[in-house]
Amino acid sequence: MSQLRQDPTTREWVIIAPGRAVRPHDPPRVERARLPARDPACPFCPGNEERTPPEIMRVGNGSGWRVRVVPNLFPAVSPDGEPRRAADGVFGRMEGVGAHEVIVESPRHDARIDEMAEDEVEDVLGVWRRRYQALEREPWARSVVLFKNFGATAGTSLVHTHSQVVAIPVHGPEDLRRHSVALRYFDDTGRSVYDDLRDAEVRQGERVVAEVGSMVSFAPFASRAPFETWILPARHRSSFARVDDGELADLARALREVLRALREAAGDPDFNIVVTSGPAADRDQPHFTWHVRVLPRLATAAGFELGSGMSINTVAPEDAAARMRESLDRARTAAR
Repeated sequence: MSQLRQDPTTREWVIIAPGRAVRPHDPPRVERARLPARDPACPFCPGNEERTPPEIMRVGNGSGWRVRVVPNLFPAVSPDGEPRRAADGVFGRMEGVGAHEVIVESPRHDARIDEMAEDEVEDVLGVWRRRYQALEREPWARSVVLFKNFGATAGTSLVHTHSQVVAIPVHGPEDLRRHSVALRYFDDTGRSVYDDLRDAEVRQGERVVAEVGSMVSFAPFASRAPFETWILPARHRSSFARVDDGELADLARALREVLRALREAAGDPDFNIVVTSGPAADRDQPHFTWHVRVLPRLATAAGFELGSGMSINTVAPEDAAARMRESLDRARTAAR
């Protein structure tokens, strides 16, 4: 039977409706083309470094680089200009000031996060942290968004594994909503809603995917999408910029496990990864806890979703978590 569930972090309602799925436990598997280790036409492959804008940073030396960061060739925002507001009555505007960078996560054209070694994933996350730290120090920065698109329906234009970071001089509506709810919750209880949510999920257990060191991954109670998975730290920190090296290593293991489980349990879907963090100006606030959201693209928003602003999820998060745990158990047994 369908349920209406409320997300405690946004106060939004979602509909959990497994009955709308024809085969909720047997999703179709995405067939992906076999990629070469290097593609001569790919601007992200070694030897083609001159095809990208001038490099911002790299991990590794010379041609032996492991991770590179470059400005996006087609940026949504640009460091040129001034973030001055202007208005014509109710029509507000400002120049598109900001930063838009691409993080090339591996020299291999055929690399995938779920197949990379733990130290390789840790290298990527270390670069995520360094670019977040650098961009949040910009005097105009109000929001820094780290994200990864995987697959065409998730917005990928180049198949070579990469992620992106965008810094802008305004707060996005999603951030405003989440922080407003978290601040009100803290005012009422003196605690972070994300810490309470994590602890409640661990106590109940049925939606937990895995506990890896200092990280807990789970399918949230009011998941908006089938197999949506969050990774939260056991230790309260409001900003991703403050993650220490030990937590980063645990996050690398946890993220790799989540993506492996998602690939096996959900048919290797396209997905987005988003790092949700405290605002640049509020790095040490007790009301918010940074976290990572993995959002598979297994459903398409239609008329009801667009008209109501609510999501319909056809896979109950309890079922999704159970499927992902089973996938991890099989993988661990096979590795023994």
